[in-house]
Amino acid sequence: MLQKKICMVGAFATGKTSLVSRFVYSIFSDRYYTTVGVKIDKKTIDVQGNNVNLILWDLYGEDEFQKVRISYLRGSSGYILVVDGTRRSTLDKAFELQTKVEESIGKVPFILVFNKWDMAHEWEIESHEIDAIIQKGWHTIKTSAKTGQGVEEIFQTLANQIFHT
Repeated sequence: MLQKKICMVGAFATGKTSLVSRFVYSIFSDRYYTTVGVKIDKKTIDVQGNNVNLILWDLYGEDEFQKVRISYLRGSSGYILVVDGTRRSTLDKAFELQTKVEESIGKVPFILVFNKWDMAHEWEIESHEIDAIIQKGWHTIKTSAKTGQGVEEIFQTLANQIFHT
């Protein structure tokens, strides 16, 4: 069976752990848990007729106190860059992290995820900003770990991208 390592990357409290929990266990909790170090989960999905084990590395959120350990990224086939739509600063952090990840492991497939779509009325990120990112050629998906919207799509889309590179 094929295995692919996927890293969840983003600022703190963007919903990385919630997205993984929704995808792997079909659950959502309103309680906030800080990831310490890295949490690893796995789920088998079908990619073009093949069973593929996705090994999901949920890295702790980066802020000024914690820097993502580049060593955690090694061996990644792709990554998911998570932004909290209700906090504009998390988009700026995502741009920084994307540069760091690419410098560390090279160009691998990734998806920029705008999470917390269920709270769209509180978003600080404008649609024209998202359109500009799409124009750069980045794949984006709006998600809600709470409702499940777009969650399966993230992982399936990234897995398909990995197998097309």
